[in-house]
Amino acid sequence: MSDQEIRGINVKKGEPVDRALKRLKTKLDTEGILEEMRRRRAFESPNQRKIRKMRTAPKRHKVRWRYNSPGQDAKAEELAAAKAAAAAAGQ
Repeated sequence: MSDQEIRGINVKKGEPVDRALKRLKTKLDTEGILEEMRRRRAFESPNQRKIRKMRTAPKRHKVRWRYNSPGQDAKAEELAAAKAAAAAAGQ
């Protein structure tokens, strides 16, 4: 047997099958397995790969730009203070 872990869910007693399938599909979707399967169905050219990555980039970067850590805020304040000091010294 290989190192691959089999994905699955435990069906609860008395749980309808359609509910269990929905839970399985949700789990596979959150892990990205369904998207990976769709992508591997056919060959993807380098240009198609580039287009796909450009299409998904805004989603990935949205979270990055929404959050500023305290360290980033401190650096921004220091930079602003240095610019103000340089402007004051230049006058």
